[in-house]
Amino acid sequence: MGAHEGTTLAHRLRAHFGDADHLYASLLAGMADDWEVGGVTREVFEGWEDAPPQQLPQLRLLAGLFRIVLRGDAPQLEGYYPALGGDLDHHEAWAAVRPVLAAHVEELHEALRDAPQTNEPARSVALLVGLSEAIARTGLRRVRLLEPGASGGLGLLVDRYRFVGDGWAAGPDDSPLVVEGCGAAGFEPVAFDVVDRRGCDVAPVDLSSEAGRAYLTSFVWPWQVDRHARLAAAIEVARAHPVVVDRAPASQWVAERLAGPAEPGVLTVVWHSVTRLYWPADETAAMQAAVDEARSRMPVAHVALEHDWSSAGGGVDPGLPSIELDGEVLGVGDHHGPPVRLS
Repeated sequence: MGAHEGTTLAHRLRAHFGDADHLYASLLAGMADDWEVGGVTREVFEGWEDAPPQQLPQLRLLAGLFRIVLRGDAPQLEGYYPALGGDLDHHEAWAAVRPVLAAHVEELHEALRDAPQTNEPARSVALLVGLSEAIARTGLRRVRLLEPGASGGLGLLVDRYRFVGDGWAAGPDDSPLVVEGCGAAGFEPVAFDVVDRRGCDVAPVDLSSEAGRAYLTSFVWPWQVDRHARLAAAIEVARAHPVVVDRAPASQWVAERLAGPAEPGVLTVVWHSVTRLYWPADETAAMQAAVDEARSRMPVAHVALEHDWSSAGGGVDPGLPSIELDGEVLGVGDHHGPPVRLS
């Protein structure tokens, strides 16, 4: 039995998508059945049976499987992946997937070490909301942007994307990435100038490499073709305007970045999205302490799009993520960013 409300891993696999009808729901149902009879799924997940729900080992495995498909080592599965042009019935996919799991047990077990890095660029609409409010409160329009848990750095390019919401729009008209359906009725975006931007991650993704681009792609659910198009457009922006993502843990890096003197008239914004669930509690506390310590020396704003896992108990559904500015909830976003509902 697992450690979470007496449920087994099989129960948690089935519960992740519930009654949803898509490829991954079908595969997790197949994996659950296979785990219960001692099949290859049990071997792949060995040691992860009691992982905390927020570690999402099932999504790590599915991404590892997608990477095998992306590199062409499982051509028999491509037809089940709409992002690759597939249109086969996903209800029949498990029978084709199980032999692939058996052929790649070691690789897929290692894939469980890799925390999901969707690096969803549309989540930066939350940064736009938080940033606009911080600028309105401080009057400072010149911004230094810092992102711990930045992955490939796509969340640092908020001013290079175009956002379209309910009665408002922001960003360059000619951006390769246009994020539609942002909601946030009544929102008034504020003009700003990013004078410096930098990120960190314990495992940065190099978007200049084919392997790095495929790695990020593998975490985007394959039937969400629009999200794949968004990612491709954001990568195009990033390749034209590369950002630096240092290899470092969040709290150490934030403390070091905030230790030096700030340029006068510049608002430092520490921003992260859907990363806190992967950080140990002491890491989150240390990063927050670094931000708080810097407030006496420079204008600092802390913007986040994060789920409240503390209210999820032992379950797997933490609800929708909140948009936070210095701990104040400004609204609610969707798991992948838009639409936004302001408080």
